[in-house]
Amino acid sequence: MTQHRAEEAPLWRSLLYVPVTSRRFLDKAHTRGADAIQLDLEDAVAESEKEAARRLLPAAVDQLVGHGVDVVVRVNRPWRHVVRDLEVAVRPGVRGLALPKLGSAEHVQMLDEVITELEAEAGLAAGTVRLIAMVETTSGFFRLREIAAASPRIAYLTLGTEDFATSAGIAPEPELVVGPKQATVFAARAAGVRPIGLVGSIANYRDQDAFRRVCRRSRQVGLVGASAVHPLQVPIINEEFSPSDEELDRARRMVAAYDAALAGGDGAVEFEGGMIDEPVVERSRQLLRLWSVGAPR
Repeated sequence: MTQHRAEEAPLWRSLLYVPVTSRRFLDKAHTRGADAIQLDLEDAVAESEKEAARRLLPAAVDQLVGHGVDVVVRVNRPWRHVVRDLEVAVRPGVRGLALPKLGSAEHVQMLDEVITELEAEAGLAAGTVRLIAMVETTSGFFRLREIAAASPRIAYLTLGTEDFATSAGIAPEPELVVGPKQATVFAARAAGVRPIGLVGSIANYRDQDAFRRVCRRSRQVGLVGASAVHPLQVPIINEEFSPSDEELDRARRMVAAYDAALAGGDGAVEFEGGMIDEPVVERSRQLLRLWSVGAPR
């Protein structure tokens, strides 16, 4: 399969979950401002409705793509479901698959093999469909880096707050999950993929001030986006996971000042009241690369 870098994948700050079985939610999904719509075949669909959801998926994808929306599909975990999910989800218009409850690199690689076969059958170029690797258990937590590096399709890594907290026997409170979330950031960066998620629960969407604080803290620890379970969360996620114009402008000035210093033979330079050197400037370069032309604003 063609090797892809995560940097070449779409930048999704916000991924709004929409049950594929809900016509009411689906018809409004493209108006919500999310960077991607995450059509759900998993938790939001009852066991008795799984087959009906698969039948509805192609039309739902076409509808959203017709509105210019990036589409991700969250599939199920059990093998008897996931293969059938993939057979309908690997199709033109689907840009990514969210793989829940991953427990090992081998699990990812087996799914990758199925996806590669289905891409060929659908006439898609190898590697078209990207992956969001979702780790949701304590056993998976200790394999984060191996999972993140298991396939070049993987563009994003996330540690599911609610399921992980349940597996760990703790509450999904920010002060209790910040350590595991920081470890997820490190594992993702070591594997060259983007870390997403929240340092806290996404379930309480009514308290928007509290949700904003969770988003802000999440960006501080290195996460670059998050899923949303309600449209009210989307604008907050988009705002809090976006750099301000001032941040971008300062990053451009810093890089320019440092490049000028290097051209003059200096490896460190004073910039706006402080000293900057290569590691400091590289953070600004990373920000500018992530938010280059084409990134959502």
